[in-house]
Amino acid sequence: MINRKSREEIKLMRHAGGVVALVHQAMKSAVKPGISTLELDEIAARVIKENKCTPTFLGYNGFPGCICTSINEEVVHGIPSKDRILKEGDIVSIDVGATYRGLVGDSAWTYPVGKISKEYEDLLKITELALFNGISKMREGNVLDDISGAVEDTALGRAENIPAELKNPDGTGKKYGIVRQYGGHGVGRNMHEDPFLFNYRVNNKTKLKNGYVIAIEPMINLGVDEVVVSTADDWCVSTVDNKASAHFEHTVAATEDGPLILTALE
Repeated sequence: MINRKSREEIKLMRHAGGVVALVHQAMKSAVKPGISTLELDEIAARVIKENKCTPTFLGYNGFPGCICTSINEEVVHGIPSKDRILKEGDIVSIDVGATYRGLVGDSAWTYPVGKISKEYEDLLKITELALFNGISKMREGNVLDDISGAVEDTALGRAENIPAELKNPDGTGKKYGIVRQYGGHGVGRNMHEDPFLFNYRVNNKTKLKNGYVIAIEPMINLGVDEVVVSTADDWCVSTVDNKASAHFEHTVAATEDGPLILTALE
């Protein structure tokens, strides 16, 4: 069952989401060659706690970090570690959750580490575009598949607003892999609520209503769709072909005034 959020709940979620946005602001400054993912986790924990929130991820099903840090071919759920040192040319996805008075804000962003390749730059741009194309469909009267389809069309080069610099030399859109096993989700008093949101069409005609809050999160790969969970820690998800992946996410409410991003700075 999908739970509609009240105005008061959305207000509280906006506070939680604003703290998540502050963490990402800190991450943007901190991500550089030579820093460990554990140091990033410590920075995030400090920002969350200083702003009267608790880290949503810490202890969730036993997860040991306050944030997820996934590097290059790692898609999601990477565990912060003092031994994981970012290098020039890497990309790192940082997923952050903060809870305020029982309500959750959840957002992920993929950052370049120093100067990255054009191929990586394009991957980040297309995944961010897929996120915002999906967000644009978060309106009452649309259906879940409208969001999923907007993400899919962007990843497969079919969206009308793909800029020329992200297309092939012949003007056609580039095609990227779409992670199938993971996707977006409802969020509120729990980090994962109904509905599950695929990043490709599944003919889901569930109608969106004002008060629905969904974490929209495209995960787009340079190579194939398929991913695998690490047997070393049972957490980190990576692409099977070891090609890079990008992950962007916002918590978004459907309102009378259209989509409202709850994990952005006001």
